Formats: sequence, C-alpha cells, structure tokens
Amino acid sequence: MASTGLRQCIRDVTAYLVFLVFVSTLGSLQFGFHLSELNAPQDVITCANKAAAEKVASSVDTNLPQCIPMNEAQFAALSSAYVVGGFVGALFAGPTSTGYGRLWAMRITSVFFILGSSLEALAGTVPIMSIGRFLSGVGGGASTVIVPLYISEVAPPKERGLFGSMTQVTINIGILITQTLGFFLSKGSLWRMILAAGAGLGLLQLLGLFFVPESPAWLATHNQTSKATSTLQRIRGSRTSIAEEIQHWDTTEINKSNPEQESLIQEDPTTPSRLSPPPKPSIAPIGFFAIIVDPHYRPAIIAVLGIMFAQQLCGINSVMMYSVSLLKGVVSMSSSALTILISLINLFTTVACAPLADKIGRKACLLLSIFGMGTSSLLLAISLRMEIKFLSAVSVLLFVAFFATGLGPVPFMMASELVGQEAVGATQSWALAGNYAATFLVAQFFPIVNTWLNTWLGGRGWVYFGFTGLAALSFLFVVGFVPETRGKKDADEVWGRERRVD
Repeated sequence: MASTGLRQCIRDVTAYLVFLVFVSTLGSLQFGFHLSELNAPQDVITCANKAAAEKVASSVDTNLPQCIPMNEAQFAALSSAYVVGGFVGALFAGPTSTGYGRLWAMRITSVFFILGSSLEALAGTVPIMSIGRFLSGVGGGASTVIVPLYISEVAPPKERGLFGSMTQVTINIGILITQTLGFFLSKGSLWRMILAAGAGLGLLQLLGLFFVPESPAWLATHNQTSKATSTLQRIRGSRTSIAEEIQHWDTTEINKSNPEQESLIQEDPTTPSRLSPPPKPSIAPIGFFAIIVDPHYRPAIIAVLGIMFAQQLCGINSVMMYSVSLLKGVVSMSSSALTILISLINLFTTVACAPLADKIGRKACLLLSIFGMGTSSLLLAISLRMEIKFLSAVSVLLFVAFFATGLGPVPFMMASELVGQEAVGATQSWALAGNYAATFLVAQFFPIVNTWLNTWLGGRGWVYFGFTGLAALSFLFVVGFVPETRGKKDADEVWGRERRVD
C-alpha cells in the first residue's frame, strides 16, 4: 500500500514542479537566513570582541568600519527591526498577491531582500543597518504569506501536505546556512560577507522567477482559464489528467477555443462535467475586523492567536537568534559549533516529523511539542544555574527538536483548518499578526530580560524558568481551547456545528 502511494507521488511530481518549488521556496529560505544572520557574528558586529573593537580606529581610512559599536538594547532593537518589517510585509502580501498575482508578489519580495541585504552589508551605523533589516523583514514577512500559498496552488492535491512542509524545511535550511557561514566568517570584517550572501540569494530568486509561471488557480479566478489550464497541464505533465483539479473552473473558453486541450481535460470519465458544477451554498468573504466580533468565528480566532503566541513564547527564538551569546562559555564545545548542530537537529527533525500531524493529529503534536519544550526549558534553566555543560547542550538540542515536532509547522497548518474558505484570509492575517507580535516580544526583550534577571538574581538561566511557566500555560490553553482538525472535512465538523449558509 505504501509503495503504491510512493509510486503515485513520483508520477505526480515532475521536474518542472520541482523547479517551481525550489525557486519559490528560496523566499522562505531567506526568511530563515535573515532571522538568524546576526546570531553567530553578534560579538564581532557590535565590537564586543575587544580585538575587533581596537581595530575600528585603524579602519577610518575606509567607508566601512570593521565593527559598529552598540549596546545590548541597540542590538535587540536591530534584531527586532526584522520582525517589524516582517509584520508590514505580511500585512500587505495578501492584498498584493490577490490583486497582482503570486508571481509579481514574489518578485517584489526578492527586490526587498536584495535592497535590505545590500544595506546591511554596507552599513556603517546602527540606523542604516536597522533600515536594511527592516527591508529584509518586509521580504521575509511577505514570503511567509505568498510562498505557502503559491506552493499549495501548484502542488498535486494529494501531495499538498508534503509540499506544504517544504516551507518550514527551507526556513530551517536558511537558518543552517547562515549559522554555518557565521561559524567561518565571524571575524574581522568578514561578517559583512554573511549579510551580502542574503543579497545573492535574493538575486538568485529574482532571476529564477522570470522562468516561473503565475499560479494556475490565480489565473483561473482572474478570467484567464485557458492560460491557467495550459499552465497546470505543463506542471502536471502532458500525460496526466487535470480534469478533477479544474472541475470548478469555468471552462467554456477552453471548450470553444481549444478542442485538443478539452480532450485532455475530459480524459477522466469519472469526473463530473465542468460546464455545470453542482451549486453550492455561498458565504461572502469576511473581513479582518468583522471576524473578531462574529461569535461564529471568535473561537477559531482565539485558538489561532493562542497557538501562535505559544509558538514564540515557549522561547524558540531565544535560541535561534541569541544562542551564541547565550551559551558562550557554558558549554564544552564552541557555542557557534553548537548552533550549527542545533540548526541540523531542527532541519532533520522537521523533515522526519512532517507526517506526524497526519498520523497522530494536530492537537496531539502541539501538546507533545509544548510538553517537550517546557521540560527541556526547565532542564536548561537548571543546567545553566548549576553550570552542567553537557546537560546544557543536550537541553538546547531537545528544546529545538521538540519545537519541530509540533509548534513549528502545526500552527500555520491549523490556521486554515479552523474556519471555512470565506474566513481563511482574515484568519491567516490574525495568525500572522499574533505570530509577529509574539516574535517581536522575544526578539526585543529576551536579551534585556535575560541580563536583568541574571544580574538581579545572580548566575545564568533564570529566564528559562519563565519559559517553562509559559509552556505550562500554553499546554493548558491547547487542552481547553484548541480542537482537533485531523480527518475533519470542514470547519463545521471541527467545531461540531451545522453548516452556516447566508
């Protein structure tokens, strides 16, 4: 049975589809890249490395200082500038991709990546680098909206879950790339090459997007059915029937203008006629503010915001963004080397656990992930307090591994499963707003709160007792307010109510 499914998957995946997924997911890869790009070279960039700081004076004959002096609060603001840009990008990505197409929207994000990375690499002051981080964040935030949408519209229906996980996988690949570059280039002025690599990735994607077609689904909804059908046929392969996928498109234009193409569409005799699809109840799309006051959708919004806050407030970005400075001197191996190992664990666990949500359920994955992260956070707090180096390293690795089992991929998956199609757009917007708000809190305040607690109470690790408590609260929230969505045909079945028709 498994081999049959594998053969079907191989038949559905063409080389052209692989190319489209590769080019489009360069956007999510860059999101992960920029998220962690300041982690490894933090001390070199901020002149905390005394040797680098002493060389600033000798580099006045160039326009680019070897490092940029900044305190902890300034560095936190620099890191969070990316998150603020991400929120702006996510906010405008939906309307842009709807009005002008997924392809043009992805091209625009590539331009933001190129401009932002270039400013970062050439910056000589904190404000200029912050502007670069903000622009890169706009590209990253927009990519988190557009890339999953594009992939879901070009992937074969039966493999959408597999291809959908590629977004999270490539984010982790981006994190791994930047941590590896940081391990080798966090010295002298070489840190600028790490940031410049982001511009190279943006340029690579922009060039690739000139060979990528618009989403067939977007074309079909904008009265370009013939082009949509030919594009989808090319993606699926000439010998694959696309009849079932386009059964709800208006194919009158195709029937009249291209009989040969119509014969391909009609290849599957079990598919109902596309000329007169069965009528379905219609519900008008609901807006961003209307959805939060509608009692019909309010439980879904509460659940989505809760799991998005849980994703960040359990502390994952305290490791992804600050692990090098956090673990410096408290683990036996180089903290930069441990960070690379963390990224590898995150990547491989994400790939290995991709099918888990379909096997044990979304809610079970969330609970397992939160419990594991809370336990790991407690172990990390204790090991940092008692200076047990081996336990500190193991705790961090477990912390990241448990994140990948549920809190990483599942919240974004559930955001579209808790509501009907009429509310998906507004729900995704609330989900992203909650996610970026929580990410900002961690990016901006973690280093400040961590230093304050360590100074006030003495020693290290106190902040992770706080993350343990937040994990416990998140666990209780998921138990009480988040329903299971696996195997449910629609949102009404998820919530156990009758279908709503306006």
